[in-house]
Amino acid sequence: MYEDLHTNIPHTLMRYSDLGFRAGVEIFPTRQAVQAYLEEYARDVRRLIRFSTQVTDVSLREDGDGWGKERWDVSTTDLLTGKETKETYDAVVVASGHYSTPYIPDSIGAISAFHKAHPGAISHSKLYRNADPYRGKKVVVVGTGASGLDIASQIQRVCKGPLLISARTQAPKETLEHIGNAVQVGRIKRFLVEERGVEFFRLDNEGEDSGTKQVGVEQEKSETIIEKDINAVLFCTGYLYTFPFLNTLADPPLVTDGRRVHGLARHFLHIAHPTLAFPGLPIKVIPFPLSEAQAAVLARLWSNALPLPPRSVLEQWEREDGEGALPGKYHVFPKGGDGRYINGLHDWVVKESRGGGGKEPPFWGEELLWERSIYAEAKMQFEKTGRKAKTLEELGFKYEPEEATSVEDVEKKDPHLDVAG
Repeated sequence: MYEDLHTNIPHTLMRYSDLGFRAGVEIFPTRQAVQAYLEEYARDVRRLIRFSTQVTDVSLREDGDGWGKERWDVSTTDLLTGKETKETYDAVVVASGHYSTPYIPDSIGAISAFHKAHPGAISHSKLYRNADPYRGKKVVVVGTGASGLDIASQIQRVCKGPLLISARTQAPKETLEHIGNAVQVGRIKRFLVEERGVEFFRLDNEGEDSGTKQVGVEQEKSETIIEKDINAVLFCTGYLYTFPFLNTLADPPLVTDGRRVHGLARHFLHIAHPTLAFPGLPIKVIPFPLSEAQAAVLARLWSNALPLPPRSVLEQWEREDGEGALPGKYHVFPKGGDGRYINGLHDWVVKESRGGGGKEPPFWGEELLWERSIYAEAKMQFEKTGRKAKTLEELGFKYEPEEATSVEDVEKKDPHLDVAG
């Protein structure tokens, strides 16, 4: 994480349902406040956590036929002592996150040659800590997601202006105005090694290769912009899904190109082996309550309090989960998709559970859906007013119960303003 980091989600929305943030914290908390919150939330289970331990292998052990008969051998290494251990479990939750393996598109022309000729000029936001290394330099930031825009705002204060922001689509005018001394260009076509330059597609010529045309468009789609003497290119282009300790699942393969995890129902439950789960995979969501809802489902499934749907149903869910998704965006939720998803898991648990007991998963009512619909605008106001506000109301956003909000209302908001994690 970089040093000057506040969340892009208000803590009243990002919290778990059974614990709020401490009183007096900024409405968009610092990373230190979030760490303190997570440590407090994990206090009851901290004794179960093995720190400085690397999972090296998770392998299926089939003790019989059919679901419910499988167990998992988990091999670990103590990173302090080197001691290796193998233990067997009835179920495995893979909660290792998806922010470890940076994604930099290797299909960009001459990117490898540029990297070799100019070591250190190309980097990824995973390595970003502060703007000092970019002081006085000509810089390109690639990507307009949450991190890209936040980092761009920091770098433009110290770099040789204007900062260049490269992306497929035009960012909202108010966003660019908020960032400051920056201009937006299209995605990168190729690197120019000798000139230490970058050739960009124009924003209105997106995605077309040189020499191609669209029907009814007379202008060549190869029109580009060239910037020379570039000192640094920072890719804020996300991460790949990788599970190096889980390499025995081959039908279907768990991961192919790193852009999605295959064979899952509702983005987290492994269909062929439902004692294996992957919470927290979706992107463009509010992650804490979404993972909390998934955990409530898993707890009931694995304690036999919630019937496991037939495999045919789980496979149908996987097909439904991918409907409308763009290539490489399987786990990227549409605007408002997390609210619909969280409430759907809640309803599944409430309607299908056998008997009472257990933690009820979160449910987003009108006020939380309203917060989900306005938080991006609120974060911009938070930045403009000095990052001191403790409530949304201080920023000019007050919930009025008569102004009912639904998931559909959230979906109508400009998707370019959605900067959820």
